[in-house]
Formats: sequence, structure tokens, C-alpha cells
Amino acid sequence: MFSALAKFTLPTPKQTINMTLQNGVDAPDFTLKTKTPDGLEDVCLSEHKGQQNVVLLFFPFAFTGVCTEEACSVRDDLSAYDDLDAKVYGISVDSPFAQEAMSLKESLNFPLLSDFNKKVSSEYGVLYDNFIGFEGVSKRSAFVISKDGKIAYSWSSDDPKQLPDFSLIKRALA
Repeated sequence: MFSALAKFTLPTPKQTINMTLQNGVDAPDFTLKTKTPDGLEDVCLSEHKGQQNVVLLFFPFAFTGVCTEEACSVRDDLSAYDDLDAKVYGISVDSPFAQEAMSLKESLNFPLLSDFNKKVSSEYGVLYDNFIGFEGVSKRSAFVISKDGKIAYSWSSDDPKQLPDFSLIKRALA
């Protein structure tokens, strides 16, 4: 009975029609929720304009192996982003409550933002139509938003196991 399950493989994620935003364009502004010890708080991208660079790291699901690996990698190297005057945010379509649980479990030192309504992932062109049977999941993607609000670096992968090249992100920040 279980031998058929042993041969089960996940389908390849279906790519969306939307294209990832390109370098040099204005980054779409957004306001997303994050869970803090004081409750839900809004984070607005435009609040950083003229103040500091921003790194947006979209990921498919909280608590999955590769997503946890990515988040912990950033956690362990956050001082490098601070030195480059950059604020880092992780973004997924998970609820802020699931993200808070992941953040606490992994001792993350940067905010996770909930794109539960999938609007921001769609605007940035990084939303799967269908990801292993789930509709509307963020692709693993990275964006650097310069102080002037423009996209200085953009990367997205249809392979959810592929991590961004963090050295290229840091180079774009420098």
C-alpha cells in the first residue's frame, strides 16, 4: 500500500505570467504587518526612502528547510547589512502569527512581514500561480531598494531550493 507513496515526487512549480521587477524602476510601495511583542505593527516601505537601503527577501513558507536556512544565514550575518546601511525584511504569504513563531524559534533578528493577501508578491512579480498545489505562494526572491526608492538589484528563482547569492546583494548595497 505504501510503496506507491515512496515513488511520489513533487510537481514542478508553475511559473507566473508576471515578470520580476527590473533594476532602476521605482519599487512599489507597500504596507505589511509584522508581529512584535506589542502586537501587530505596520511596516511601510516608503518610510525608509531617503533614510536607508532596504533588502526584501521573499520566501515560500515559514518553517520549511530551505526557508529556515536562508533566514538563519541572514540572522548570522545581519551586522554586514547594518554596516551597509540596510534594513532587511523577510516576506512570505504566511500569517504574521506563523512568522512570529518561526522568528522566535530561530531567534531571528530582523522582521518577517506577512503578505497574506499576496498583493506585494504579485506587484513585485514573484508569485507562483500554483506551487505544489498551493495557489499564490511567493517565489524565493531578493530585491535591494536604494535610499532613493529604486530597485538596485532584483533576483528571483523558479527553483524554491535555490538561495539568493548574498554576495551580489551586498555588492548592490555597497
